[in-house]
Amino acid sequence: MPDRVYAGRSAADRRAERRRRLLRAGLALFGTRGYAATSIEKLCAAAGVSTRNFYEEFTGREELLLALHDGAQQRAMSAVSAALARAGEEPLARRIELAVSAYLTATATDPRWARLSAVEVVGVSATVERHRLAWRSRWAEFLAAEARRDAARGRTRDRDFDLTAVALTGAVDELLRHWAAGERQVELDDVVAELVRIATAALADSA
Repeated sequence: MPDRVYAGRSAADRRAERRRRLLRAGLALFGTRGYAATSIEKLCAAAGVSTRNFYEEFTGREELLLALHDGAQQRAMSAVSAALARAGEEPLARRIELAVSAYLTATATDPRWARLSAVEVVGVSATVERHRLAWRSRWAEFLAAEARRDAARGRTRDRDFDLTAVALTGAVDELLRHWAAGERQVELDDVVAELVRIATAALADSA
């Protein structure tokens, strides 16, 4: 059937706008009050939609959380890929700095995204945990592939980078969680610098 138009907007457009409002509300509430303290009713009130509208878009809070987390990780992956492509033949340390800066700019410039990505997705449920760890594995594979490309160019000694990549993703996750949780007042630039030191040291034996 044709898409019905109301007030100049189709049903599909109105539904897409409701979904965007729910995603914005999820970021605002999960990223400040926390996932556990945010009910569907609060999300709907913040988004200005009905609970019926909510369930037209998401099966529950978990699905909304996963959609937000996916969006954050996809943006970060695109940002890091673009930064490495622009880096060209820069030295390894500089490439690491650009990649780390791109990742944290994408995930932590807005503290709500950092909290959502590093704090609120941890330990929610078995489903969310599988999702989070799948992204962590994807990042480890990405980092190992980048290290192998550097080795192929003669920048580093070729070796098995898989365990190094797993260790580095763990360091990134933990430092971002520490910063987002506010356990200690640390500037984001200091987090970038520390991660660059860790990553450079992890690859130093192959330089």
